[in-house]
Amino acid sequence: MQLPVKLIENELREFETRFKEAVKSQTPLLDRIMRYIVKRKGKQLRPMFVLLSARLCGEINETAYRAASLVELLHTATLVHDDVVDDSHERRGFFSAYALWKNKASVLIGDYLLAKGLLLSLDNKDHQVLHILSDAVRKMSEGELLQMEKSRTLNLDEAIYFEIIQNKTASLLASACAAGAWSTSKNDEISEKMRLFGEKTGMAFQIKDDLFDYTSDNVGKPTGNDIKEKKLSLPLIYTLKKADKETRRKMIYILKNQNKNKAKVKWVIEQVVEAGGIRYAIDRMNEYKREALEVLHQFPPSPARQGLEDLVVYVTDRKF
Repeated sequence: MQLPVKLIENELREFETRFKEAVKSQTPLLDRIMRYIVKRKGKQLRPMFVLLSARLCGEINETAYRAASLVELLHTATLVHDDVVDDSHERRGFFSAYALWKNKASVLIGDYLLAKGLLLSLDNKDHQVLHILSDAVRKMSEGELLQMEKSRTLNLDEAIYFEIIQNKTASLLASACAAGAWSTSKNDEISEKMRLFGEKTGMAFQIKDDLFDYTSDNVGKPTGNDIKEKKLSLPLIYTLKKADKETRRKMIYILKNQNKNKAKVKWVIEQVVEAGGIRYAIDRMNEYKREALEVLHQFPPSPARQGLEDLVVYVTDRKF
């Protein structure tokens, strides 16, 4: 499945120019780090969601471009901070900023990006857009902390898992769609509808990410990585709930004490596969996908609606 880049090719090019301008700094070291980060940015999924949501509700305008830049600034800031929290030396196949410039600089880089995002909105009086996206940052922090707390005790049921991914992952995509819709509609009801669409899509996105931990495909992420980090993903939660007492006890012991042992991790993955944990996660992912498309189809057919639909399909069908 291809990304619907052609539909907003010119707008994405314009966004790129504006984003590079937004992260510039007069401090040489900071500017060098920013250039490194920008050069290794990902597929720009979130700015695409912003711009297509804006196009769905009207003509892409200055507010929409700033909303896309704000989303990308916030997302990049969280990634830089995540690498510090996770002690991660790699990001998208390259050295992370944390690996190259260590703790102090990485924390300050993340802070700088957050401040630039805030100023971009405040200087242009995009108060509603800033409000929508600030709420996402709050939720992302809450989700991360809740996951850390539950990982320590391995006490996680489905309800808590969905609360974590709703805050940690889905909230930013939800806010991206809501901000995009608001930028061209100035309508709270439409913005809320697109927020819900983005949230459902974000939930599907995270479940798909969880599934990569149980595949042998080349996904740019080591198989069993979440297990090694004691992160309870949906396939694992389902398996622990279904397992007999002895299997469950053994799995939990491995997760707590032997999560770096490749053979033990492999055994856990085999239990997940045999218990139907992967099939269950795929079904839940497709459920969120269907719900997202139901919300989207409340809007009249248009190229922008089709582009957003293509993005939803891409999110759930991607190979990495």
